[in-house]
Amino acid sequence: MPYIGAVIAAAFPLALAVAADPGWSMLVWTLALFLVVEPVVGHVVEPMVYGHSTGLSPVAVVASATFWTALWGPIGLVLATPLTVCLVVLGRHVERLEFLDVMFGDRPALSPPEIFYQRMLAGDPTEAADKAEEFLKERSLASYYDEVALKGLQLAQADANRGVLSDERLVRIRDAVSELVDNLEDGGERPPPKPDVVSNPEASSAAESVASDHSAEEDIPVLLPENLPPEWQGDAPVLCIAARSLIDEAAAIMLSQLAAAHGLKARTEGPEALSTANVLRLQTEGISIICLIYMDASTPAHMRYSVRRLRRKFPKGIIMLACCAKEIDDGMLESLRENAHADVAASSLAEATRRCMDAIRLPDLGAGAETKSSGTTAA
Repeated sequence: MPYIGAVIAAAFPLALAVAADPGWSMLVWTLALFLVVEPVVGHVVEPMVYGHSTGLSPVAVVASATFWTALWGPIGLVLATPLTVCLVVLGRHVERLEFLDVMFGDRPALSPPEIFYQRMLAGDPTEAADKAEEFLKERSLASYYDEVALKGLQLAQADANRGVLSDERLVRIRDAVSELVDNLEDGGERPPPKPDVVSNPEASSAAESVASDHSAEEDIPVLLPENLPPEWQGDAPVLCIAARSLIDEAAAIMLSQLAAAHGLKARTEGPEALSTANVLRLQTEGISIICLIYMDASTPAHMRYSVRRLRRKFPKGIIMLACCAKEIDDGMLESLRENAHADVAASSLAEATRRCMDAIRLPDLGAGAETKSSGTTAA
């Protein structure tokens, strides 16, 4: 469709230039002004000020142009996109008109955590990894895990608590998360995240869902092996154990990879490792800290007995309770830690990684009053 706005705007100044100047110089300069300024404003200034897109899907652009042209003719064709953008903006800010944003907007209808959960449930980690790579151009890995992946697992945990997830689906979610983590781990060195570089609507929506001042990963140093104490230089000084379910194991896999991305090698054990018989056979040589991961905060007794078993096997090490349940506050987290007699506690994967970093500077901890005091300070 030809853009006629600039031509109409230039017609009157050109006519005035012809009438005011007997020569051709004023006409030429006026024409040159429009030929230079209009492209600069239209293709450089306005995109920077107004954004990178109208927020409309391609189908909505075609459908709106057809509808408004049939209704109002050429005037409808000119006004089609602005009118449809107005409808999309109303849909984004007025709850009862949200269907307009879903119909015409280019943003996905589901939230980023819901999309993540849907892809894990469908066993499609490749597509999830592709969108995660786009997300990582603008935000950090810790942001993706905490704000997208972990919240998606919280949705899965809610469905599991309602009894609507079969064992087969739980296995599929765990395996899909494991493959996703492997794909992200093979991504190699990534440049520092930069704002406003994501063009994919789905990844852009996920990046926008994370606050621009979210600095979860920026506060976590990347440690070099030679700078670690000798007891932290083993093959896997961090042991991440899933507490009860395969969803816990999926979160443990992500925590293990996030810790490794910051210089702390880690390994993961499934929930079967916490049974009385398996705890005795648990390999703790070279382990400096054990992270016990829960996606459900409704089982404080299970937390207490699990920490007790691990304490018998790992008497002088640090045990961290990573409770990543939905809507858990600091007071509830501290209460769970005290009840379980864990050394430190965390409510997210980024916080758990920071606790591991803090533990490197802690003295050798053991059970008892000194452990509780140090754990409270770190938490």
